[in-house]
Amino acid sequence: MKSIIQNKKQCFICSRRYCLHDHHIYFGTARRKISEKNGFKVWLCYQHHEGTFGVHGSKGHETDLYLKKVCQIEYEKKHSREEFIKLIGRNYLGGDIDE
Repeated sequence: MKSIIQNKKQCFICSRRYCLHDHHIYFGTARRKISEKNGFKVWLCYQHHEGTFGVHGSKGHETDLYLKKVCQIEYEKKHSREEFIKLIGRNYLGGDIDE
């Protein structure tokens, strides 16, 4: 798996090394392809992927938003915010450019 924010095969949140899922940080049909192409992915254990507080869980909004922000920060180390917004369609970090 290609990732711009992770180089170890372990849960990005808790470092578990079992029951791992390959997670596209920005999902939906178009954004999933963009995530795949640009390395906007991380490994997550089952709990942090599909559990109640996981990114796809009923109480996982904060975890999902955290991953989106971390990924945008990493992308912007080599690219502009404008480039990120062109790819994803919004800004997760606030600042000068509106979402």
